[in-house]
Amino acid sequence: MIGRDPLSYVSRPKAKKSRTLLRLGKYVWRYKWFVILAAFLSVVSNLLALLAPKLSGLAIDAISPGQGKVEFDKVLYYVVLIIICYAISAIFTYLLTVIMVNLSQKITLSMRRDVFSKLTSLPVGFFDRHQAGDIISRISYDIDMVNTSLSQDFVTLFTSSITIVGAFISMVMISPLLLSVFLVTIPLSILFTLRKTKKLHPLYRKRSYALGALNGYTEETITGQKTVKAYGTEDEFIEMFDKYNSDATASCYNSDYQGSVVGPSVNFINNISISLISTLGAILYLGNRLKLGDISAFILFSRKFAGPISEISTVFNELQSSIAAAERVFGLLDEPEEVRDSDNAEILDGVCGNVEFKNVSFGYTEDTLILKNISFTAGEGEQIAIVGPTGAGKTTIINLLMRFYDVNDGQIFIDGKEIRSVTRDSLRKAFTMVLQDTWLFDGSIADNISYGNENVSLDKIKHAAHVVGIDKYIESLPNGYDTRITDNGINISKGQKQLLTIARAMINDSRMLILDEATSNVDTRTEEYVQTAMRKLMENKTCFVIAHRLSTIKNADKIIVINDGKIVECGTHEELICAGGTYASMHASQFM
Repeated sequence: MIGRDPLSYVSRPKAKKSRTLLRLGKYVWRYKWFVILAAFLSVVSNLLALLAPKLSGLAIDAISPGQGKVEFDKVLYYVVLIIICYAISAIFTYLLTVIMVNLSQKITLSMRRDVFSKLTSLPVGFFDRHQAGDIISRISYDIDMVNTSLSQDFVTLFTSSITIVGAFISMVMISPLLLSVFLVTIPLSILFTLRKTKKLHPLYRKRSYALGALNGYTEETITGQKTVKAYGTEDEFIEMFDKYNSDATASCYNSDYQGSVVGPSVNFINNISISLISTLGAILYLGNRLKLGDISAFILFSRKFAGPISEISTVFNELQSSIAAAERVFGLLDEPEEVRDSDNAEILDGVCGNVEFKNVSFGYTEDTLILKNISFTAGEGEQIAIVGPTGAGKTTIINLLMRFYDVNDGQIFIDGKEIRSVTRDSLRKAFTMVLQDTWLFDGSIADNISYGNENVSLDKIKHAAHVVGIDKYIESLPNGYDTRITDNGINISKGQKQLLTIARAMINDSRMLILDEATSNVDTRTEEYVQTAMRKLMENKTCFVIAHRLSTIKNADKIIVINDGKIVECGTHEELICAGGTYASMHASQFM
């Protein structure tokens, strides 16, 4: 992470705003009855609110200063009507707000479900290329931004549009001459808003990605806090965090500052129009061209006309931020999924465990090959050990075997069937994996051991725990097998976590087993105990073992030595020691 440009990954193509809004519209239309009801409430609420200025003008006209009398009955009548209109409008506005909050939460629920479902269908390579913090930022912050827009901005946009149209029609009916003032001020407001909006969208997009980068770096630092402290690199990480934080702060400041200019500027233009209307209205009144009530109503209508224009300009400003966030969400949803199984893919069942790699070549990038023309076989029930220096391609073999990635060239067969001709689900269920990086979830110990085999009996769970030698520890806990594991097993040691994952593998009925440095977190005595138990329980199962401790693979049926992406040696422990090659040198370096 250190030295990486926080926004270096922003350059990939983004969806256009119109396409983003269209996709958001599809989410909204899933709940069309909510939308229709919201539209009805909004129209009625705004029409009632628009009646008030007209009634106010009529009330003013009921006061006749020239004749020296006031028609109190009419004034009271119109005042009561105004109160009723505003009261009903307020109730409808409240109901509209409740419905839109409900609608936005339903849409947010749908979007998060879609995003999480998408994550489960993405290839492993996607997670190798993207920070966990950035992905989490899209699920949380970006979708929250969209939620805010749906619950507030779209309501404001819709209601303001109705108010503008209604106020415009009312002003035309009162005095087209007074309305001519807006022929100057409104175009100024629109041109200013459009110009600012065009500049704001890139700023909000940059802000979203800067915050995603900041979250990603923070997540990495928190996860590796022990390593940071162990190496004493706190100052370097603080310095790098300051860079990410400064970039995010600068991006937020630039977008918020530019956005904050819009509202006051449009308000200033609108206030000028009100001043001109008041002046021209007074002249028309003195010339007996307009009644005092009409002027009052027109000014109230002009405020209702100008106010929403200012609101819309602010909403457009906020929408740029929401659209930028939505683009990131839809960018994730548009990521290519794992290549689908072919239409004629078979289900891999009745697995015996015969595996063959035939002239396999593979690279994570097109210009660099990790494996180069690899060929080997593993017979049913054989234990195959794969050894070699770091970066030689050992784990890559496992990734190809599980079809986390597909080969560039060559073929891989299981029981004579090319693995691309069978379904991924059935292929992966044919294996059980125990990795060096243990994964436990928030749940009981029994649930973690039985993961993937939820219907297994407690007796079988206890038997598996006994075989790996962790049963006494579990039974010593206050709640035994019901003890809850939290935060990926932070309340137990690394060795105990590893033993739990090995116990999980014990109860799986698959015919093939993959152990990727599976005993690296246990002590030597426990390791020997586990190895003995593993050999006993994995009889007649094909087992692939990646190990740096050569003492753990002496009894392997076949040891494959990988170096620089090629198989340099293959044989049993005794054969390779006698050969005096790479394996013998590795063995000697460990036991000298």
